[in-house]
Amino acid sequence: MLLAMYDRALPQVFGYLRPRVGSETTAEDLTAETFLAAVQAIERRAVPDLTVAWLIGVARHKLVDHWRRQERERRALSVVADDPSATAGGTVPVGTEFDVRMQTSLNSGTAKIEERFEATTVLDYASGRTIIVPAGSTVRGFVSSVRASGKLDRRAALTLSFDEIRIGNRSYRFRASVTRAFDGKLGDDTARIGAGAAVGAIIGGILAGGKGALLGVLVGGGGTMAASDGTDVSLPAGTILRVRLDQTLEIVDAK
Repeated sequence: MLLAMYDRALPQVFGYLRPRVGSETTAEDLTAETFLAAVQAIERRAVPDLTVAWLIGVARHKLVDHWRRQERERRALSVVADDPSATAGGTVPVGTEFDVRMQTSLNSGTAKIEERFEATTVLDYASGRTIIVPAGSTVRGFVSSVRASGKLDRRAALTLSFDEIRIGNRSYRFRASVTRAFDGKLGDDTARIGAGAAVGAIIGGILAGGKGALLGVLVGGGGTMAASDGTDVSLPAGTILRVRLDQTLEIVDAK
């Protein structure tokens, strides 16, 4: 139901937020947060009546959270002003999931072991009301195993390993496995809003069901991605991967 009304609701939610935050980028982020909150509510069966009005109510709560966060950041500005790479610091526990957008294209037919790739986080990760990992943080990794589709054995497979996340001017060890893959391509209407397009792909993947929502790709144990139709595994730039932390991520409070 949410996927069906997404194209109609997106401009209304974004239109509600844009004049109230004064920044198109911020409005995009809050729009994405609104729809992700809606997905989570649907998964918990906690939606009394899924309407545009209900979504605007969710957006209103996200807007209030944003204003409160701005005020806290304003009060803390004097503390971090001398260090542009400063973060609030904190611990991200094992099992936490991030959605990251691939900046590099990979294909099991051409990829090599140890080949490097980059992705960026789609949304902020916060503990309480403190942002620990901001959206747009760079995540890096490498191809840990690959098998191309052949004439006799057409079972192509691709496994990615993550080893680094860069926040500001600092790098941290990042160990995570892929749990889902989403097609990052949407229609022209949703693509006009960058973060909205990302969350639209995520919504479509979740509501479509299955362990992998990228057409022709299944995600198995250890994050190995396999092609289900006898072709090579293809992850074009823009693909959104959901990854789960395999090791606690410790972010230093750089004050």
